[in-house]
Amino acid sequence: MLCPAPKLDRERKRRREIVTVVETFGELVRLSECGGGHRLLGKMPSCSPDCCLLRPGEIIKIFSEDGMGKVVEIPADMTARDLCQFLVYKNHCVDDNSWALVEHHPALGLERCLEDHELVVQVQASMTSESKFLFRKNYAKYEFFKNPLNFFPEQMVAWCQETNGTIPPSQLLQNFLNSSSCPEIQGYLYVKEMGRKSWKKLYVFLRRSGLYFSTKGTSKEPRHLQLLADLEDSNVFTVITGRKLHNAPTDFEFCIKPNKVRNEVKELRMLCAEDETSRTCWMTAFRLFKVGSGTPFLEDGSYGILLYQNYKIPQQRKTLLSHFSAPVRSVSENSLVAMDFSGRIGRVIDNPVEAQSAAMEEGHAWRKRSQRMNILGSPSPLHPSSLSGVIHRTQLWFYGRISREESHKMIHQQGRVDGMFLLRDSQSNPKAFVLTLCHHQKIKHFQILPCEEDGQLFLSLDDGATKFTDLIQLVEFYTLNRGVLPCKLKHPCTTVAL
Repeated sequence: MLCPAPKLDRERKRRREIVTVVETFGELVRLSECGGGHRLLGKMPSCSPDCCLLRPGEIIKIFSEDGMGKVVEIPADMTARDLCQFLVYKNHCVDDNSWALVEHHPALGLERCLEDHELVVQVQASMTSESKFLFRKNYAKYEFFKNPLNFFPEQMVAWCQETNGTIPPSQLLQNFLNSSSCPEIQGYLYVKEMGRKSWKKLYVFLRRSGLYFSTKGTSKEPRHLQLLADLEDSNVFTVITGRKLHNAPTDFEFCIKPNKVRNEVKELRMLCAEDETSRTCWMTAFRLFKVGSGTPFLEDGSYGILLYQNYKIPQQRKTLLSHFSAPVRSVSENSLVAMDFSGRIGRVIDNPVEAQSAAMEEGHAWRKRSQRMNILGSPSPLHPSSLSGVIHRTQLWFYGRISREESHKMIHQQGRVDGMFLLRDSQSNPKAFVLTLCHHQKIKHFQILPCEEDGQLFLSLDDGATKFTDLIQLVEFYTLNRGVLPCKLKHPCTTVAL
């Protein structure tokens, strides 16, 4: 594209002067001088710099869980994955491919995680001024590719019932991705009547062609099936306002929202499952079955194949980097260096083996100093003034004085996968803590109590059989060992401040 020189100069000046973060959010962010921040993540622009300077940008607001946020300017072709990668880099987060962009509608009480390939600007076009994007962890985004049987119970998959439930997980997943042999999901759902407050319990079938209900019991004969919702140009959302707003029969609400619908509640197809397992099954199947006008072309017409490609991209990237990269750490951690102050002047330890040995020695020395101070009558590890009694409060997995209900909400928002956990202060015992852990989509709580031995105070969650001097040591142990827990600690429930 050719432009007159004065116009091109003005356009260059305008791009240089663009402020992509409003002053009220406290920070200035520039995605790139050449068309978009995702270019920094390994993609080289195919056009010339002058052409990139002329590409129009869109303003996007992004919020964190604490209500703070940023305003960034992005190109129209930026995907949700690229924007998440940029935010991970900018906020020094650990890049573990589990971050997601969440479409949040407070007026409707709905939210969903964007698929990695979705164009952020295109999604924003269907949102109202009250709606917003959230930057959040979602460990379960592609968990169904790893453990399909946990997401698709045999009694809900028609194909499994026809074969007496003898289907291996790999075959089940392959059939879901194959458009010609995709099994249907079946089961009872509570369906809210359009424009009314009443709910009906119906036997429902989810197919690629749409969501149907049977007018005669559980019959799936064509003459007994009626279309309940079309999957084209629609998305499935979790209802986050609780059952009271819609007078729902259970707590496991979700809905199908056409992209053209903004604030019209009567246009939403409100659904309600009997438990969390069945709701997860319905919503996951919808993601695999859906079609839309903005979907990239696929030869076999399967949206599930596109999701599988999204899932494999980070795996391939990890494989390429594994030959020469260290374990993934945050930018702030990578900026630290090991130092030796044993001599007259300090020196940087360049040898990684020596650095690791020094770190271990320092850790052991700190433990010994802590134990020696306790013997001499200094404050115990549980005393607020000692280091071991407060150091856990700097950890991302510690949430302080939050309630049981708030801990449930945090884990539910970030995916409910096996091993997701957080620690918090106990509400019933001021000297104790609570480990909140997710296993098989159920959230369990384990009390961590103080115990005394030889005049020293320790922490334990198995009545003193295994003792720890602080919570960090406890988390490190149960990350490597299951012990009395149903599973190892794997995914810390974390939030980020933008």
